[in-house]
Amino acid sequence: MNFWIIIKIIAGLAVAGVVTFTGMLAYHIAVEPLGGIFEKIIPEAGTVLQVQKEEDFAKLLDAAEMPDFEPGDRAFSQAHELIALGKIPEGREKLMAIVNVFPTSNAAPKARRIVGEMNLDEILASDFTDGKSNYEVKRGDSYFAIAGRNDTSLDIIMYLNGMMELKNLQPGDELQLMPLNYRVVIDAQRKSVSLWDGAMFICEYNIVHMDGVPLNSGKTVIASRRATINGNSVSPTAKNYRATSKSILIKSPPVQLFPYEADDETPPHGIFLREPDIEELFLLTRSGNEIEIRNPKK
Repeated sequence: MNFWIIIKIIAGLAVAGVVTFTGMLAYHIAVEPLGGIFEKIIPEAGTVLQVQKEEDFAKLLDAAEMPDFEPGDRAFSQAHELIALGKIPEGREKLMAIVNVFPTSNAAPKARRIVGEMNLDEILASDFTDGKSNYEVKRGDSYFAIAGRNDTSLDIIMYLNGMMELKNLQPGDELQLMPLNYRVVIDAQRKSVSLWDGAMFICEYNIVHMDGVPLNSGKTVIASRRATINGNSVSPTAKNYRATSKSILIKSPPVQLFPYEADDETPPHGIFLREPDIEELFLLTRSGNEIEIRNPKK
C-alpha cells in the first residue's frame, strides 16, 4: 500500500474521532451525562446549571441588600466630584438641582449651604457686574434719593463702593449700584430664612431661636430695617454706624428678625439668626422687599 494513502487514512480517522468526541461532549452537556471520561472533564450539566443559578441568585440578594441611595444624595456626590475636578459651574448646577428638585432630601441642607456661599461670593464680588450699574452723581443728589430711585439701600452702596462711611457727594462722582429686589422666605417648619431672586435660590440662614411668633402662612413685606446701639437708632450717615446691631421688622405680623445673643437669658419675642447671618441678610435687603411666610401648622 502506498505510504501517502496510509497517512491520509490515519488523518481521516483522527478527524472522525475528534468530531465524534465533540458531538458526545455536547450531548453530555446539553442532554444528559454520559459518565466515564466525560464526567471527569466536565461535571454533569445539571450541576453546572445549578451552580450558575445559585451564583445568579446570590447576586440578586446582594443587590437587594445594597442601600438605596436617594436621588439627592447621588446628585450631591456627583456635584462634589465635579467641584473637586475644578468644574465649578457644573457642580453648582448639580447643587441647584438638589435645592429645586429634591428640597426634602438628606443632601438638601448641605447643598443649600454650599451653593449659598458660592452665590454670595459671586454676587458681592467687585468684578461681578450682572445686575449692577454705574451711576454718575448729579447736582442735588443725595444718598437717600439715589437709593430710593434705584431700589437699593445705603448699606449695599457703601459695601459695593468700599466706603467705611458715607462721604460727601460731588457732581460727576460715580457709584456702583445694585437693585435689591430679592424675595425672603421664612419657613417656620424648617426653621430657616432664605433669599430668592424670583424663582432662583440665593442663600439660606438657620433660625437659631423663635419664640412667641404668631406666624401664619401668607405674604407680607419688610416694613423697616433698624440699626441700633444700646437700643438707640443710628443713621447710616453716622460715623459709628458700622458698630450697630441690625434688625429687620416684618410688616404683618409685626415681628422682628434679631441677631442672637447666647448670653441673653430672656430674649424678646422674635426670630433670631446668628449675628453674621442677620448682618448679611440686612445687607441684601431693603424696606419693601416681599416676604413669604410658610407655616403649615398654622
